[in-house]
Amino acid sequence: MSNDFKRIPYGISDFKQVREENKYLVDKTMYFERMERAGNFLFLVRPRRFGKSLFLNMLEAYYDINEKDNFQELFKGMYVVDHPTEYHNKYQVLHLDFSLVGSDVENLKTNFSNYLTSCCETFVRKYASYYPEGVAEEVLRGKTGMDILNRLNLAAHAAGCPLYLIVDEYDNFTNNVLNVKGQQAYHDLTHGTGFYRDVFKLFKPMFDRIIMLGVSPITLDDLTSGYNIALNMTIDSRFNQMLGFSEDEVRQMIRYYKDAGAIKPEVTEDSIIADIKPWYDNYCFAEDSYGTEPGMFNSDMVCYYMSTLINTGKKPKEMVDPNTKTDYKKLRNLIEIGNMTEERRQTIYDIVHTGYTIATVNSYFPAESITDEDNFISLLFYYGMLTIRGTLGAALKLGIPNNNVRIQYYNYLMQAFQQIHPTALSQLNVPFYQAAVEGNWRPMMDYILKAYHDTTAVRQLIEGERNLQGFMNAFLSLDPYYLVAPEMEFSHGYCDFFLLPNYTVYPMVAHSYILELKYLKADATDAEAAQQWTDAVAQIKTYAADAKLQSMLHGTQLHPIVVQIKGYDVVKMEEIR
Repeated sequence: MSNDFKRIPYGISDFKQVREENKYLVDKTMYFERMERAGNFLFLVRPRRFGKSLFLNMLEAYYDINEKDNFQELFKGMYVVDHPTEYHNKYQVLHLDFSLVGSDVENLKTNFSNYLTSCCETFVRKYASYYPEGVAEEVLRGKTGMDILNRLNLAAHAAGCPLYLIVDEYDNFTNNVLNVKGQQAYHDLTHGTGFYRDVFKLFKPMFDRIIMLGVSPITLDDLTSGYNIALNMTIDSRFNQMLGFSEDEVRQMIRYYKDAGAIKPEVTEDSIIADIKPWYDNYCFAEDSYGTEPGMFNSDMVCYYMSTLINTGKKPKEMVDPNTKTDYKKLRNLIEIGNMTEERRQTIYDIVHTGYTIATVNSYFPAESITDEDNFISLLFYYGMLTIRGTLGAALKLGIPNNNVRIQYYNYLMQAFQQIHPTALSQLNVPFYQAAVEGNWRPMMDYILKAYHDTTAVRQLIEGERNLQGFMNAFLSLDPYYLVAPEMEFSHGYCDFFLLPNYTVYPMVAHSYILELKYLKADATDAEAAQQWTDAVAQIKTYAADAKLQSMLHGTQLHPIVVQIKGYDVVKMEEIR
């Protein structure tokens, strides 16, 4: 295998480093002209790990007047070399990344001031040659970050220097305040004479162009009187594909590495797409783009997969990047803010059970309204936990985009169950193996259903059949040998669970499972139980014969299993032959 190929810039957000080290880059520069036409003050929300920081770093290099002589070299082979815009390399650029301020909410004002000071000092030294002698020293005599920023504003206007502001993670530390200190502390920060609000008051008159990126629209709404954004690009179809990768872009990447000999011949382009699509694809951020444009892949996840495949010759054992495994904490924080935890928790269970919800997406809302149901669902959309899957009149059908996100929901469920009744999850390792390799499924099912029985307090979370579904989802998602497909659609209905063999990672898996769960109320009669069982057996036999299911077995032996539960007790559990 040749090593003469571009490396994947996984985890790298420095555009100049990517270009200087000749790493692989998906060209997104065609969006620069769209952004210029759209307006001078822009705002965009996208989920974490969607390539925001690299894109902003590329913007900085494009508009930075100091990079004018490097333009051809930096952007060689990219769209903007042949289609440069009017304003390329015309600005002095101040680039702020508010994630670098830190999460110490007790010393936030001081830390923010220090960070702003440091950034302004770097800016002044970088562009000192554009100002009269002594101006830089005068600007840096400011005693606080805001003071220095004000001095810089006066100096730039006096010298006639156009300024471009880039703000990455604009909502980072304010969201930390909301999560840690609560709504009152957050309100003090963003309203009245709050220092964060004062900064934003200065931004618009100071800078000729501004772009801000974050993961939520909360702070922006609280700051609108201090900073009025001309255009929210978040749900604008013109920018739906600006971040992330389309399938065509992913296929181009695969073909490049196939042609370079970096991927084994037996690993085909289509097999890679089939492998990653259920895990990383299906994001749609604009209603007008649904059904007319391809779904977008999470770019960081694609880079994680491709980097592993190229470097090791094998796909990752874990399709979910380990760096994302803490993301469920952010979901938990969203759920537990304020006094509506139970209502929001119920919403999560409903989404996990059905795979979607019907709602509207609000473009802006203040932090005080975060507990409103529609705003909570909007936040799930902005965080990438839901995506557009269709419309219902004026409302949107918002669904779980992919397995990567589904597992984050399952992680939350598991944490919730574990808080109620801790279970030794490591004891499932052997039963999972027995089910996958030996076809001995009873130890696995017995352990999970005993845990369900013992977790009687789970009724505080959700009742009845959805309780059972959520519990099974959470536990089965721990099984590394299978991809759990709840509510799998077949020609004659929906099967509760299909355990799809994760055969590309674990080729030794020899058995597959479909599970039909039937729930009886505690006061159900024997006759009702008997009829329910008869119906369930007929259902699962139909599912087992379905051509779609048969095509997904990959040579494994199928075990159709029906489980009947009354209250919290297993009444009957059998494999249907």
